[in-house]
Amino acid sequence: MSDRIHDLIGIGFGPSNLALAIALHERKSPIDALFLETQPSFSWHPGMMMPGADMQISFLKDLVSLHNPTSGFSFLSYLHAKGRLERFINRKSFFPSRVEFNDYLSWAAAKLGSACAYDQRVTKVEPVEQHGEVTHLRIHTEDSAGRITLRQARQIVLAPGGQQHWPELFAPLRDSPCISHSNDFTQKLLPQVRPNQRIAVIGGGQSASEIFATLANHPAQLSVDLILRGHALKPADDSPFVNEVFDIAHTDLLHAMPSQQRDSFLRDFATTNYAVTDGDLLHQIYSLLYEQDVVGENRHALLRDTSPIAARRDTATVTLTLTGPDGRQDQVYDHVILCTGYRRDIAATCLSTLTPWMQSPEPDRQYRLPMRKGFHPAVYVQGYSEPTHGLSDTLLSVLAARAQEIAISAEQAQAVRLIAAE
Repeated sequence: MSDRIHDLIGIGFGPSNLALAIALHERKSPIDALFLETQPSFSWHPGMMMPGADMQISFLKDLVSLHNPTSGFSFLSYLHAKGRLERFINRKSFFPSRVEFNDYLSWAAAKLGSACAYDQRVTKVEPVEQHGEVTHLRIHTEDSAGRITLRQARQIVLAPGGQQHWPELFAPLRDSPCISHSNDFTQKLLPQVRPNQRIAVIGGGQSASEIFATLANHPAQLSVDLILRGHALKPADDSPFVNEVFDIAHTDLLHAMPSQQRDSFLRDFATTNYAVTDGDLLHQIYSLLYEQDVVGENRHALLRDTSPIAARRDTATVTLTLTGPDGRQDQVYDHVILCTGYRRDIAATCLSTLTPWMQSPEPDRQYRLPMRKGFHPAVYVQGYSEPTHGLSDTLLSVLAARAQEIAISAEQAQAVRLIAAE
């Protein structure tokens, strides 16, 4: 461990902390910041890079444009640097492919040079106490070779993304090669599919629909069941007035609401983001199933009003017990894909060791967690504030604005510390 104490360490280097690193860079901030990332290099949702999958959000909601549209880190600057600006314009679309947006994020990360230390999995954040007060934090990391590194910081920003949600039914089978989460689809499952396999996709949102369509069109002639708890795949509401809930101004609006009103607001607009699918993909899936019926095939099925109630791993397959309109039945699959989303629980992160010092898991308007008296480091979170800051918190919509808010707050916190030390 070095004696050096960083002003700020960011945990995770996805879009959220990447936007923060850019904000600090463009502000010429006096803060000495370092970011730590588990992966060996920058990559954003590498397991969901499906051919033909487009972004669900405008390219203008990139890392910087809503705060500084003239930034050299904008998506338009990326297109210009890559020599594709005119060709992108000719596409007549606000929505780049997911592959291209990942390339944009990687390009932006590379421009920051040594801002991030990769292959550094944070295992623990430890409070350093002196005379009964916490003065700074010690961050433990482990690399892929098992080497341990200790670093110190006076402020941290947690942004590792959500943890894969495995329903309780499937938790005992998590190590099975026959069951995977959607997050690993293109990296683990897709390269291994074999002709005539039978695959179950569980879920009713965008990821489930994308994976179902990809597998149904795969040349390996797979048989795919999309298992849906509800009665129908539902369209995402992306109409212009509803889309305003993702505007930066709505963060202020929602945060100022009483908690019951906030909860009602989030329920009312859940169909913008949860258990819904883009309309064009819905039409594609409907047409696929219709054409299958025309030619008399039954390889693919949408199993409505159906839920798995038991799962058993056999030698090389998984048997699901399903309950639905036809009662209870067992179905055997070569692979089961869980499109069951992500969980974001601060207590389940590396911040669990700081729980005794937390006054509340709900951050303030500037995303800083309230801590007990005597705890001096500033602790910020990105992507863990949907209940207080709105549906955009886990998405890309407010990246540019949130990064600026945290950067300003971190600079102010450092200034207060320096004044107190004089």
